[in-house]
Formats: sequence, structure tokens, C-alpha cells
Amino acid sequence: MTPPETTPRLGIYVLPGRTTNPATGLDEAREAERAGFGAVYVSERLDLKEAAVTCGGLVAVTSRVAVGTALIHQGTRHPLTIAAMSATLQTMSGGRFVLGIGRGLGALTPSLGVPRSTLASMEHLVTTLRRLWAGDRITETGPAGSFRGMRFADIPESAPPVLFGTVGPRGLELAGREFDGVILHPFLTTEAVNRSVTIVRESAERAGRDPSSLHVITTLVASPDMPSYRTDLAVRSRAVSYFQVRGLGEQLVEWNGWDPAVLDALRDHPTLSGHGIADTSVTRDGLVAASESLPDEWFEAAAAVGTARLCVERGRQYLAAGADEVLIHGASPTEAAAMVPLWAGES
Repeated sequence: MTPPETTPRLGIYVLPGRTTNPATGLDEAREAERAGFGAVYVSERLDLKEAAVTCGGLVAVTSRVAVGTALIHQGTRHPLTIAAMSATLQTMSGGRFVLGIGRGLGALTPSLGVPRSTLASMEHLVTTLRRLWAGDRITETGPAGSFRGMRFADIPESAPPVLFGTVGPRGLELAGREFDGVILHPFLTTEAVNRSVTIVRESAERAGRDPSSLHVITTLVASPDMPSYRTDLAVRSRAVSYFQVRGLGEQLVEWNGWDPAVLDALRDHPTLSGHGIADTSVTRDGLVAASESLPDEWFEAAAAVGTARLCVERGRQYLAAGADEVLIHGASPTEAAAMVPLWAGES
């Protein structure tokens, strides 16, 4: 049977969340390509889901889908290492790699022993990556590091697109000015996505760039025809893992125009009290229990739970809000496969 044509604007995460067997991501990538998804992405975890190794495997077992990081974080690698990793994956894949990168969580910075990432260091990083891929020899000191004669000996035929994963107006403005696009955070409403897209494209225009050339990916946490226990894990526990984080939770709530008092109730829940980053220290059942503190309206406005058709309709609402691609999170490629023919038929 011939696989269906790849749908260019519907991507999906493989290995969403924590894993003890990253090799299963290879089967998920094969299934995503067979189903007709346009891209597969990896959200890095620095234990059993290191992005370069994982993406190398995904590139090897696929031939058509784009393969990307969503996200890696700046402080975990030297700029030369990021450039080399990306150029290698871009070359191995025949031009299918997408580098999604973000600042990371400030709460993790002390444990890593690296400087806190800033918007200035992100801007310096993206310009440094492009100069390396173009063959420049770099001698300079800036927010992303101090370099003396840093260069590539062998230059890739094409540079991968670099997308900035960010929340809030200043990061979005930087994405429009310097990056090839943006990856928007999960659990944003369509109104928040529309405001984000407007900032990105207006910033690009002010910088003398073609606003339509930037690629905007919106991340949609979805549960298409999944049983309730899988919805709890894929959607509800995932929401808690984001909103519980101080700083990030406030950003998402402010951008969506929601009540910030809900965050206090969530963080005071017995299963979360005393934990820093709950995603790495609280059981999934504990996260699901804590999700009782979140209003149902939040899930209705910023996720997709129901039939595959309903999830497709929600995704298309995000396209109407200005996104170029919808990235499905939470559901596996097998669980979300029924969305693809509906998506392709309505596009």
C-alpha cells in the first residue's frame, strides 16, 4: 500500500514526555511518516532523550518528513556544537532538519552551572550559527560567548531553518527580527496565537524582512478519540507540568488573559507542594490529581479533546489565527493517525 501524501502543515511529537526506551521513537517516526504527518519533533530531556542522538535515529528511519527539535535549550551546548549538530543532521537528512531552540527554564540554570540565557544571547547565537554555516571565521566576544578563530572546515550545502521557541512580546519580536520562525508554547488560546503571530510578522516587516517568509508553528496538546486515562496523562498532567513552573505559568496565564489566582491553588495542591520542577519529581498520577485545580475552561480553550474530527477542527482554528503549522503534542502518531486524512481532506 502506498503511504498517503505527506501533509505539510501537521506535525507531531515523537516520544512526548519522559521515556525509558528512546528506541521506541524510531517506530513512532516510521508510523508518523506512513500516516502522512509532515514533520516529527523531539522535545529534549537531558537523560534518555538527548536530541542529537534521537534526531539522528529519526533521520535514518524516515525519508520524507521533516525532523526537528522542539526544543533544545541554548545553555546546554556551545554554539559550535549546536552548529555542528544541526549541519550534520541537515546534511544527513537531505535538507529535512529544523532547529527549534529556546532559552530554557531559569530554574534549571543553577543545576547546570551555565550562565542564564537571555534574549541578547539568543540573538548572538542565531547570528553565530548562520556565520558558521556560511564559512565565516569568527573572532569576537558577545552574549553567547567569546570566540577566537572559530569556524567550520567543511560547510553544509544548505543551512537548516532556526525557529525560536518563546512566549511573550519581547521574544516574539526577536523571532520576527532574527529567526526563521517561531514555535509557540502549548496551551495558548487561538486569540493568544493570533497576537503572537501579529507581533512576529510586524517585527519582521520593521526589520525589512518578508513577514510571510517566517514559519509559525503552534503546539496543540490533543487527545483524539483517546480513552480517559490517556487523556489524563497526555493532556491534564502535561498542563500541570507547565503551569506549575514559576515564571512560565505566569507567562501563559497572562498571555491567555486568565486568572492568575488559579496558579496559587495549583501549586498549593498536596501532590505538588514542596516540589520545584514537578515534571521530574512527581508521579504522573500525582500530576493528574493536581490537574483538578485547573478550570475545565482552560482545556476547552487551549487544547483539543474529543473525536479526531474535533481535534482537526481545533487545529484549523489555529491556522485561521495565523499559524502555518500545527504541532500535535501528547498523542502518539498511532493515536493521532486518524487526524491526517481529515486534515488533508479539509486543507
